[in-house]
Formats: sequence, structure tokens, C-alpha cells
Amino acid sequence: MSSTIRFVRLVTLLVLAFGCASTPSSPAPEGALSDREIPAETKDSGKVAIRQASSTELAPVYFDTDQWVLRSDSRDALQRYTKEILEHPEWGLLTIDGHCDETGSEEYNLALGERRAAAVMRYLVDLGVPKSRIATRSFGEDKPAVVGHSESAWRLNRRSEFEVEKLESARR
Repeated sequence: MSSTIRFVRLVTLLVLAFGCASTPSSPAPEGALSDREIPAETKDSGKVAIRQASSTELAPVYFDTDQWVLRSDSRDALQRYTKEILEHPEWGLLTIDGHCDETGSEEYNLALGERRAAAVMRYLVDLGVPKSRIATRSFGEDKPAVVGHSESAWRLNRRSEFEVEKLESARR
């Protein structure tokens, strides 16, 4: 993902997390976008718009504090993602990144990120995604979605994200 898109996503999440007075009605983290919405730049570079995600953009799934057990909203999202993954063999390898908030030691967070990514992988495999199409890695606390030292930032950093490697079509 390009740094511009990551920056736009960060700004959007910050605005949503700190600029909204109401509490979300779903169990998703405060300020999180739906699993089909992502921030996008408008022609006016100072503004951010929400657009529907393309089929290769899988939104993060979130975890509770110190947990790697999948929440029900994460399981629901992963069931939808499984259908998309199986319908698109050209996607090739799906890498699942485990992330943590800044609480805990670096070693602890790397291990927790690994467990989170592995939990997502196990669930996808149980739903029928071939294990050969999945890789995992942990970033621990090193790549926060939101920079901050509060629960509202941390809840968005306790996540697993997806990277889809598209296979190049065969040349004739």
C-alpha cells in the first residue's frame, strides 16, 4: 500500500475516532471504517472521501486487548473474505499481518502479533482457503494504524491486515 493511501487512512481514522460525538452501534472499534470502505483522496488534496473497497482490498479485523481469539465481527468478515479469496485464484498469496498496540514489551507484542495472524490464517483454512495461499508475519507495535497513547488509538492498532499478491497473467 502506498504511503499516500496509508496517510489518508490515518487521517480519516483520526477524524472519525476523535471527531465523532456518537458511539458506533456495531462492535467494530470506535472510528473504524466498515469492511468495504476505505479512505480515498479527492481532487482537493486537503480533503478525504470514503469510497467502496475493490475486491482485492480486505479491511483489517480487530482484536480485544491482549487477545488473539477472533471476535464475532472478525469471524463474520473473514467468512465474507473467504468467498472472495476462493473466487479469485489470480490473487495468489494472501499475507496476513499481525499488529498490536504499544502496550507490552516489544518481544511480547511480536509474539502476540504472530498469534493474531495465525488465528486469522487458521480460521481461513478451516473455511476452505488452501494453506498454501496464505503467509503470516508479525509487526508487533512497529506499524500502528493510528499514532496515539490512548485506548481510542490502541483499539485500532490491535488488528490483522491483509496484503494480496496478484499473480501476473500468462503472456501469449
